[in-house]
Amino acid sequence: MTRKIALITGASRGLGRNAALHLAAAGVDIIGTYRSQADEAHAVAAEIEQHGGRAVMLPLDVADSAGFAAFAEQIRATLGETFGRQHFDFLVNNAGIGLYASFAETSEEMFDQLMNIQLKGPFFLTQKLLPLIADGGRILNVSSGLTRFSLPGYAAYATMKGAMETLTKYQARELGARGIAVNILAPGAIETDFGGGRVRDDAQLNQQIAANTALGRVGLPDDIGAVIAALLSEGGRWINGQRVEASGGMFL
Repeated sequence: MTRKIALITGASRGLGRNAALHLAAAGVDIIGTYRSQADEAHAVAAEIEQHGGRAVMLPLDVADSAGFAAFAEQIRATLGETFGRQHFDFLVNNAGIGLYASFAETSEEMFDQLMNIQLKGPFFLTQKLLPLIADGGRILNVSSGLTRFSLPGYAAYATMKGAMETLTKYQARELGARGIAVNILAPGAIETDFGGGRVRDDAQLNQQIAANTALGRVGLPDDIGAVIAALLSEGGRWINGQRVEASGGMFL
């Protein structure tokens, strides 16, 4: 049986790293991207290979759409040379940044940076990679619980994620003819270094979130990596065009 291949953007750390490890444990080979953390990315690949999987890490700046055509050609070459394939099966648009600022204090520069990374990047990267995604494959975008509830300081960030949720429905509708299912995962607050690690390192914020979460704690990377692996498993094949929140029940 041919092993599936997942392309995960931002796979060097945080949720992308965790997703790569969970998918690899489920028998999926990994192509991951990183922007600047080459050593961390290659450490992830080495860990996957130690457990019998295959993984390749490639540099990519998702904010630079001018480089997407060349990146797609690099993916095409990697598929042939490393995996003996012409297509990959799963695309996980995970790469992102967190910028904290109130609506009144959000600058145009911050807005444009978030838009390029969180919306324009996955929009046009997915477009360029479409010929390389196998018919019957899947795309998983990443949103945020912040599109359902609001925490001050994330107006611009949540705006981009809300747009990605709308895009997901259109992708699911338009790519259905190829049997490609498209969903979007909305994590709640997770203890990572994302956004400067506020959720992980600010004890007061961490306790506040835990107190407003039905399961009584803040999320961990393993909580999200496991969901990603489940959504891309055979059991998730009939889920399409959906926003799936994994927040432990925040602000119910």
